[in-house]
Amino acid sequence: MTIKIQKWGNSQGIRIPKVILDELNISDKDELEIKVEDNKILIEKIEQRKNIKELFEGFDGDYKSVDVNWGEAVGEEIW
Repeated sequence: MTIKIQKWGNSQGIRIPKVILDELNISDKDELEIKVEDNKILIEKIEQRKNIKELFEGFDGDYKSVDVNWGEAVGEEIW
């Protein structure tokens, strides 16, 4: 697929075809990172952090604390 750079105000831009956006599951609200590597332009979707509801989705409320043995102190830690 070939596209052309177009003038956009004082900048220049490209349009990403819908078929590519669909294939990569990118929508108009997503944030992208753009960088140059080995003389190539790379554009990557930034994965959004999960909110608290998404993090606890499926949690059944049954939590039991567990003691963890971190071993002996190896520096100047105070235990």
